[in-house]
Amino acid sequence: MRRPYEKTLLARIVLMSAPPHPLKLSLQKDRQLTIDWSDGRQSVYPIAYLRRFCPCAACRVERDNPPKSRLHVLKGDFSKPLSVVSAEPVGNYAIRLHWSDNHASGIYSYTYLSEISPPE
Repeated sequence: MRRPYEKTLLARIVLMSAPPHPLKLSLQKDRQLTIDWSDGRQSVYPIAYLRRFCPCAACRVERDNPPKSRLHVLKGDFSKPLSVVSAEPVGNYAIRLHWSDNHASGIYSYTYLSEISPPE
């Protein structure tokens, strides 16, 4: 049987090692996503930054293998300014953003968003 202080100590260790989770998300579809984190940080992600760091497999391949020629044809519909058309939670671990360029396959986990948080 555990002593009462052991439960408290174990809870503290788990909380200290757990990745931060969002307390509040605020999306301005044509401007930025702001996240208030459980560790006290606030991250502000410009929309273009989030699109550039889309975590889907196709975008990762494109980022990791830049074009060999100087002329690079961008995929997507760029007939209007970039914005988030809609956003939806994915379980309690991520958010999916649907983009104005018709891209919607990126699932941004909260762990990933914490890792790519722009410098203040």
